[in-house]
Amino acid sequence: MDIIRQVIEERKVLVAAVAAAVAGVILGLAIGWWFWPVQWTNATPAHLRPDFRDAYILSVAEDYFQTEDLEKAREELGVEYWKEGELTAALEQVEQAQDGQLALDVRKLATDLGSTAAAEAEAEGVGARLQPVALVCGIGLLVVAFVGGSLYVYSRLIERREATREVEGRPLPPLSESKAPPDQVAWQGHPPNAQFVTTYVLGDDHYDPSFSIELESGEFMGECGVGISETIGAGEPDRVTALEAWLFDKNDIRTVTKVLMSKYAFNDEALRTKLAPKGEPILVKEGDDVILETKMLRLRVHVVEVVYGRDDLPSNSFFERLTVELAAWVKPGVEGAEGRIPVSAPRRF
Repeated sequence: MDIIRQVIEERKVLVAAVAAAVAGVILGLAIGWWFWPVQWTNATPAHLRPDFRDAYILSVAEDYFQTEDLEKAREELGVEYWKEGELTAALEQVEQAQDGQLALDVRKLATDLGSTAAAEAEAEGVGARLQPVALVCGIGLLVVAFVGGSLYVYSRLIERREATREVEGRPLPPLSESKAPPDQVAWQGHPPNAQFVTTYVLGDDHYDPSFSIELESGEFMGECGVGISETIGAGEPDRVTALEAWLFDKNDIRTVTKVLMSKYAFNDEALRTKLAPKGEPILVKEGDDVILETKMLRLRVHVVEVVYGRDDLPSNSFFERLTVELAAWVKPGVEGAEGRIPVSAPRRF
């Protein structure tokens, strides 16, 4: 025992190497035989020994002669897994080694397999020839769809731009020509401190312009604006049946709002009740004025243009276009209120 221990101590490296090799062999056998044994897939008779291969092919040929089930014969031979030309050579070899009926069986199998292979090759050839045509047609359809979509979007943009130019191209009417009473045109003898024009157009689903009201010195006094309040119907774009005109005063704790309603919405009791919490309901009429007042500000909303949309919804129920002029005054008594801020150019959002 002491001798063995002495040998191990003197030759530790050699002993460790032998032990590792033995353990590796044992572990490899365990893995290969029990845990993850080798599994063959897509094997063909070509992997058999030549005599076994010929016997197997002959058996398949005999069975095919009886059943004429070519699909079964192809599956048993694994036709698609043979290398090119191997199966044909093997069939010829088996046929030459046989005589009589067995040779005829093998020949019939080889002939039918050859016919099927030719048909498949022809189909693949047709597919290969048609593939470029299909590719060109597909690209052509994509190009046509892209061009058509681009032209549609471009035409809509042109229509929107023309509508904008039509509205913005109109000169802002002098205040003295407004249909409003004199005390509302030049309120208490003062021209407005700020003046804006904005237009809602059908399709502008995010319409919500706002404008700052400032003194000539640049001091911020508040804001005013118009936004979408209510829509009707379904689908796109949104059909706006009411908008909100609002006035914010930095010196007042409240924001004053009035709801500009279409004829349909104004005459619909349910809609009026629904929108009542947002502000006083106002029937929109071209040429009319709507007044909003806070502690330090006064806003006149003058309806310049009203155009109703037309589709399967009720008549006069939604706006195709609505243009309003906003004129804002800072009430007298505020330092610098008498000085008028230059009128801004008409704006459209």
